[in-house]
Amino acid sequence: MTHRDNVGPLGSLKFVTLLVALIPEFLFLGAGVQLQDNGYDGLLVAINPQVSEDQNLIANIKEMITEASFYLFNATKRRVFFRNIKILIPATWKANNYSKVKQELYEKANVIVTDWYGVHGDDPYTLQYRGCGKEGKYIHFTSNFLVNDDLTAGYGPRGRVFVHEWAHLRWGVFDEYNDEKPFYINGQNQIKVTRCSSDITGIFVCEKGPCPQENCIISKLFKEGCMFIYNSTQNATASIMFMQSLSSVVEFCTAHTHNQEAPNLQNQMCSLRSAWDVIADSADFNHSCAMNGTEFPPPPVFSLIQAGDKVVCLVLDVSSKMAEVVEKLNGKAYGSVMILVTSGNDEHVGNCLLTVLSSGSTIHSIALGSSVVENLEELSHHTGGLKFFVPDKSNSNSMTDAFSRISSGTGDIFQQRIQLESTGENLKPHHQLKNTVTLDNSVGNDTTFLVTWQTSGPPEIALFDPNGRKYYANNFTTNPALQTARLCIPGTAKPGLWTYTLNNTHHSLQALKVTVTSRASSSAMPPATVEAFVERDSTHFPQPVMIYANVRKGIYPILNATVTATIEPEAADPIALDLFDNGAGADIIKNDGIYSRYFFSFAVNGRYSLKVHVSHSPSISGLAYSIPGSRAMYVPGYIANGNIQMNAPRKSVGRSEEEPKWGFSRVSSGGSFSVLGVPAGPHPDVFPPCKITDLHAVKVEEEVTLFWTAPGEDYDQGHANSYEIRISKSLQNIQDDFNNAILVNTSKLNPQQAGTKEVFTFSPKLFTNGPDHQPDGETQESHRIYVAIRAIDRNSLKSAVSNIAQASLFIPPNSAPILVRDNLILKGVLTAVGLIGIICLTIVVTHCILNRKKRADKKKNGTKLI
Repeated sequence: MTHRDNVGPLGSLKFVTLLVALIPEFLFLGAGVQLQDNGYDGLLVAINPQVSEDQNLIANIKEMITEASFYLFNATKRRVFFRNIKILIPATWKANNYSKVKQELYEKANVIVTDWYGVHGDDPYTLQYRGCGKEGKYIHFTSNFLVNDDLTAGYGPRGRVFVHEWAHLRWGVFDEYNDEKPFYINGQNQIKVTRCSSDITGIFVCEKGPCPQENCIISKLFKEGCMFIYNSTQNATASIMFMQSLSSVVEFCTAHTHNQEAPNLQNQMCSLRSAWDVIADSADFNHSCAMNGTEFPPPPVFSLIQAGDKVVCLVLDVSSKMAEVVEKLNGKAYGSVMILVTSGNDEHVGNCLLTVLSSGSTIHSIALGSSVVENLEELSHHTGGLKFFVPDKSNSNSMTDAFSRISSGTGDIFQQRIQLESTGENLKPHHQLKNTVTLDNSVGNDTTFLVTWQTSGPPEIALFDPNGRKYYANNFTTNPALQTARLCIPGTAKPGLWTYTLNNTHHSLQALKVTVTSRASSSAMPPATVEAFVERDSTHFPQPVMIYANVRKGIYPILNATVTATIEPEAADPIALDLFDNGAGADIIKNDGIYSRYFFSFAVNGRYSLKVHVSHSPSISGLAYSIPGSRAMYVPGYIANGNIQMNAPRKSVGRSEEEPKWGFSRVSSGGSFSVLGVPAGPHPDVFPPCKITDLHAVKVEEEVTLFWTAPGEDYDQGHANSYEIRISKSLQNIQDDFNNAILVNTSKLNPQQAGTKEVFTFSPKLFTNGPDHQPDGETQESHRIYVAIRAIDRNSLKSAVSNIAQASLFIPPNSAPILVRDNLILKGVLTAVGLIGIICLTIVVTHCILNRKKRADKKKNGTKLI
């Protein structure tokens, strides 16, 4: 049972002043992008503090987005353009002609510019962690991409690249090329290049120049040294999500031009829908109409902003005067930060909202206990601030976690504090709290151990570094009034396992808490970081909350980490939930460094706090040097006027870091979210299995094998009761009328535990020999089947229909696609065998004739001699 602190949440206010002193670098969040009168306002581009000052970089960003605005306006048929853009300049840049920030923040930027390169070099990319039609997290450009004009030969004009990435970010569409599957077998058993639209033309190129297709594809694999090079001059106008670099490409693939057979991410994630169909269903298009007339919109207006010295105002209640306090300190409240900590039902929230909004400051709210007014978070929501909830529990470390999160997020991960440990426990008399925390070699500067206690005096403290050196309570700086003990390790702390022990030497229950923070040990090695967040900050039962943890080292995803979310309700015990990066359930993209899970174990109505712990073992490979997902295509070359013109090889950065000798541990607060509508007492099962998002089909001879990841009984937990698999020769039929598609017999298919890989094989000819209804306008014979699946739980609750997979039904006389090369080889072999036979027969006949003649001559000569 959880022990309640008699002091309650007001006791936590003691720590506020201390925490402000310990962590002065408080930050704030920027507002989102808004679409008004066809124009986007509030787009934020942030330059990473590690990027060297370069005015050309700013000029090229402006040029890129200006070009993109007109290109986007035409591509969307006069629907949207970019109106107002903000560029966040690093505080380290010396030019002083920049405006001061208001509520803009690097970690909330829509576009970031860094000097970090991956295995794909300067590839622009968008981090998409949600499904089809959902917004992504940010667009990433390297500074080299923005200033090196030579790269436009491979990527195309920067404005076109920006529109390609904007479609990823804003509308949740995906790439229509596939480097890993550059060709496929179509429904007529023909080999086709993965592209969209299919009207884009090109030729196969071998090591010595152009060559026929059969010289490049052997046994369904590309021969080394072969590639498909596209013509620089095309008639096709689509698609931007395939190859934006082609001058003829000015639109997205529509239902008419979309290549549904291509094995690309757009087809997989969006169930074979075209990019334009997805875009047209977006909120942007549902709430806007095409602009009348023929005139172009005005070019974007750019604002250059820079963070200056921050003023942090700590407010222990809601007061209409708090904006005035900051203004007195700073002249204007622009760029200032207010941290509102309250435990009561303050009726003045609404009264000061307008004053706060006009002040230009950011409000971070920390609600203590369950009696806080419901609309407290409005201040944070409208000013772009963070919001936190501290449960009324003596062993909760949520207050410290909140201040640690507020202090991170400048974009300069080499300077920000990184939380390595955060734990608390109610200890009985003469019991101890013992644990280890890992300091990896990427951190170690300004390492701080903070111990807090509830009542009476401090506990007995013992801390051991990896070499066995001991630190005791007398090495800590103790503040009896604040009930804290603090130790800052001088210099760079030794990497390895640090062990701490806290003994409750008192005769009563004692709540003891430990927090460990550190900074990067070197500017040459970015430390691992974790950012915890939820998809939305409020929900209504029974809708689940999607919890995410973005685990990275610089821009690179960290794989195979152990990620656990701890969710604390207002009046119930904490709930632990493991998060996964497996591309199933709530996790959309596998191995992208974003770990996800559905949370639906709602105990009560009210606020829930979120904290994520991440650990990683040194024995497990963890760092991915490529970033999966969505990026602009780099074109290796073109065919121009019949000549092959190759571009420079794409820049690639290899692994230069030494392998870590230790794992790492990280902690991050994910703020709070609210849940309403939770019924009192037991309630019936209302949670269906989650949607299957990774279904794919493979045709082997006369059978089709399906692969997918098992969902759970309730979303992604437990195991479902049964599967419903349906097939159709018509894509439209299975998309629009899944219930009436052909049902496949799955009586022998028993669902496994959620997260397990499922495999099922069936013979489509048993189900597709009869006529299949074709929608109006579809009269040609189909050589493909479309497959979808949904899971059913024990109470007959059904998941959403999965993504749609497809497979070829065409069965040629031979089992595999026959290429001209194979026929030539076969004919050549038979011809050679025939010629060899004729030659051998001629030799034998000649040899026999000569021998017969020789014997006759010998006989004749022998008679004469005798």
